Amino acid sequence: MLVWAIYDIQSDRVRTRIAKVCKRAGLYRVQKSVFLGEIDKSSLDEMVLKTREEIDAEKDSMYLFPLCEKDFKSVVTVGRAFDSELVKDEAVARFF
Repeated sequence: MLVWAIYDIQSDRVRTRIAKVCKRAGLYRVQKSVFLGEIDKSSLDEMVLKTREEIDAEKDSMYLFPLCEKDFKSVVTVGRAFDSELVKDEAVARFF
């Protein structure tokens, strides 16, 4: 399944750890605090568990949005779709 991972985390240290969790799960960074990728249900469940261990639930937030391919293809972007500084060309080509 395709998953968007979006977070707002105050601590630099925790933010770095969450980014590593996303990358290890196979997600690609599309903006500084936004990741996208195709992962299976067990990887998504593992991300949820690791995220709960890391973030401060009173101050931080993380959203995980699973999408089917049909819904993903209906995503609308305005302006530059992905930050070219953060996303490699092959990652963008994989999704569009």
